[in-house]
Amino acid sequence: MSNDLRSLRGVGPAITEKLSKLDVHNQADLLFLMPIRYEDRTLVTPIGALSHDQQVLIQGRVLLTNIVYRGRRTLLSQLSDDTGMVTLRFFSFSNQQAKNLSRNTLVRCFGRVRKTTTSVEIIHPEYQIIDPDNIPPLASTLTPIYPSTKGLSQGKLRSMIKLALDSQLHSVEELLPKEIADLLHVMPLRESLEAIHSPPKTEQEEGFSPAKLRLVTEELIANQLALKRIKRTTQLNKAIALKNTKEKNNLTRQLPFTLTNSQERVVREIEEDLMVPRPMMRLLQGDVGSGKTVVAALAIAIAAGSSAQAAFMAPTELLAEQHYNNLKVWFDPLGIEVVLLKSKLPAKEKKQILGSIEDGTSSIIIGTHALFQGAVNYNNLALVVVDEQHRFGVDQRLSLMNKSISDSVPHQLIMTATPIPRTLAMTAYGDLDSSVINELPKGRGTIETVVVSEEKREGVILRVMDEIKKNRQIYWVCPLIEESEELNFEAVETTHKNLKSKLKSCSIGLVHGKLDSLKKTKAMLDFKKGKQDVLVATTVIEVGVDVANASIMVIENSERLGLSQLHQLRGRVGRGEHKSICILIYKKPLSSMAKMRLSAIRESNDGFYISEKDLELRGPGELLGTKQKGIIGLKIADIARDAHLLPRINKLCADFEENYPKQAEKLIHRWVGNQIEYRKV
Repeated sequence: MSNDLRSLRGVGPAITEKLSKLDVHNQADLLFLMPIRYEDRTLVTPIGALSHDQQVLIQGRVLLTNIVYRGRRTLLSQLSDDTGMVTLRFFSFSNQQAKNLSRNTLVRCFGRVRKTTTSVEIIHPEYQIIDPDNIPPLASTLTPIYPSTKGLSQGKLRSMIKLALDSQLHSVEELLPKEIADLLHVMPLRESLEAIHSPPKTEQEEGFSPAKLRLVTEELIANQLALKRIKRTTQLNKAIALKNTKEKNNLTRQLPFTLTNSQERVVREIEEDLMVPRPMMRLLQGDVGSGKTVVAALAIAIAAGSSAQAAFMAPTELLAEQHYNNLKVWFDPLGIEVVLLKSKLPAKEKKQILGSIEDGTSSIIIGTHALFQGAVNYNNLALVVVDEQHRFGVDQRLSLMNKSISDSVPHQLIMTATPIPRTLAMTAYGDLDSSVINELPKGRGTIETVVVSEEKREGVILRVMDEIKKNRQIYWVCPLIEESEELNFEAVETTHKNLKSKLKSCSIGLVHGKLDSLKKTKAMLDFKKGKQDVLVATTVIEVGVDVANASIMVIENSERLGLSQLHQLRGRVGRGEHKSICILIYKKPLSSMAKMRLSAIRESNDGFYISEKDLELRGPGELLGTKQKGIIGLKIADIARDAHLLPRINKLCADFEENYPKQAEKLIHRWVGNQIEYRKV
């Protein structure tokens, strides 16, 4: 039977194009579009029994539907089943939808309950209108939720995957050699694919199923094979050997502080790599405030001393500016030119900077990912430093190799302030060597962490007022927690208004994802310059500017965040000499998992302990960003949850590619697909 997507019922050019965005190019690919979670739609919950934050299936008749204009156009539909009433709220809707939800219409819908003191509502539920004379049966298995793209509904995806299973399952190739599958105790592939797309309800209660174990195992094998291939490919390239350490020694002598033993050790490791004529690919891990930037600067000094160029890439323009200011102070006395390449520059200035990069006048170039776009031509790029690796993927690491003009590729130093347990590093950074800074410089202020319920908010505000009187500054973070983006920003803005009313004499800034980059940058710079006493923000400040005067970090809804993210946010304070405090506000009731997370963050400031604990607790916070950006593969495996499988998998599959080259190639293609491109060899 044809493997072409277009041979599926209801799939035309428009749907095919949308599926390609999900890396689905044929029916077999649909089978490996893995569910990201499941929903239980096997039982209808009475409306009168709904509780806050519960995901439920309900059924009832429409009492009233109307369109209201409170700030923005909203569709409200009230539903009742005789046990109670709930409001369905839609921010995005058509006039036809409003007509369809007319009085007495029977509706079945699924969504997350939001309960306030005055109402019970569900925002943007998935719903279907029911014929009372022909009520469809409830689902008998859990309902899979897939990664999707705009214009492609979950219902459509489920329908296509069911058709693809019917036509393609029998021809899916078993790629794990039998002896390896037997030693790993995994079930056959076809059975696991069938079960993963429609698991029984008991599976939700039992947790990790045999079907999931089989697919996770296969994906992790593909992931390791791909990373090993990248590393092997990278090491076949040539790089400029950087041996002149005169400028590095000059820079060390003029620093206003002494390097820690840990920093000195890491500098030696980097120096040894740079002296070899093949590209360094090194991950530099260091806890928040451990002094990674100065280590990077010393590596850059070796490049500059060897008459070569170094590029320093930061995730935001604000951070790029911060690095530029630091490096200018360090390198100006050495007569080494540092330039900052920003997107918003006057044409004349931009042309001048691009010219100085191309003719080699500028030795050190700092900026965001724009550093590697077509208009930037380097004269002799030998080293690339990337700050905050979890925002920068494997494919992007490889793309940097194309920026050299000779047959050599630049050395790469990838930095992260998110400490990564060893097994986790094997999954995410298997193509990199690793260095760790495991001590903090002297003179850092201590950070006390306290956990309080939201009922004690007034006490927190009083503590903030006391600190402002001492001319200190405060971060107040509101994580994104709701399903609806609109409600998220509404919550941040409400907090901002409330604080303005409580702290009348204070200047209070606001930063969130809906602000354009210029306004965001201005708000954060104003805070850095001390123009604002309090900065209310979403987690955009997780990786942000250093403000030595900031002494309090308040985090709302702290029970919703993962340990590593809490630790990153906490690291925004404690950068000066004074004592700092991180206040974690939580909402009751706390789950047992949330209690363990908050207890762990309160008892330790050690990022490596925190990251290990994060893995152990397997909380929802991902150590490498909200969507595991930068990690190849991982359609069903979860690096935090499944890292414990890796040592055994690697041991059994050490010679996989050598012994089974065809299967290895096909496994990489199946799970990694076109996510990475091997370059330069």
